[in-house]
Amino acid sequence: MAAIDYYFSTLSPWAYLAGERLEDIAEKHGASITYKPLDILALFARTGGVAPADRHPSRMSYRSQELRRQVKKAGLDMTFPKPMFWPTNPAPSSYAIIAAQEAGGNVGKLAHSLMRACWAEEKDIGDEAVVKACLEAAGFDASLTDSGMLLGAETYARNLEQAVQAEVFGAPFYVLDNGEKFWGQDRLSDLDAHLGGTL
Repeated sequence: MAAIDYYFSTLSPWAYLAGERLEDIAEKHGASITYKPLDILALFARTGGVAPADRHPSRMSYRSQELRRQVKKAGLDMTFPKPMFWPTNPAPSSYAIIAAQEAGGNVGKLAHSLMRACWAEEKDIGDEAVVKACLEAAGFDASLTDSGMLLGAETYARNLEQAVQAEVFGAPFYVLDNGEKFWGQDRLSDLDAHLGGTL
């Protein structure tokens, strides 16, 4: 059975646009997913990337156009030019995902719910009440925001180190246990084909 390490940020519009396609692909091929939310700005600093606020205007202009195109392709709602609560503190939502993964359940549903709250519903995923509501909606105990704090903080930092070691430099990023890597939600079809043995 293939294993996928999924590196992402709950603040990434591109991770949001992946929807639940990764989960569908993993189920199709009997693959497992380990969710590894991380500090994307710290990852950029460690791997030669540039934070959106520091990018050249021409790059940001193209990013805006591409986001609009990818939103249409994905069939998802998104707030333009940016959500009301973006950027925000990604730690609470990331810690919740880490705690939920430890508890067991539909982590993909939770991750997508949190990102949808940010990118389409104008909610602050740095707010504990919003995170608790997303946990409950995905079938988890809302108290995970309290009990999972220490585990979340330790794992969140470790995910960054593992990402750097695995040569991850952006989000979403999918790393297979055979060493194959796929960067971006627009490469999910390639991941699907690879797991199916045709790529």
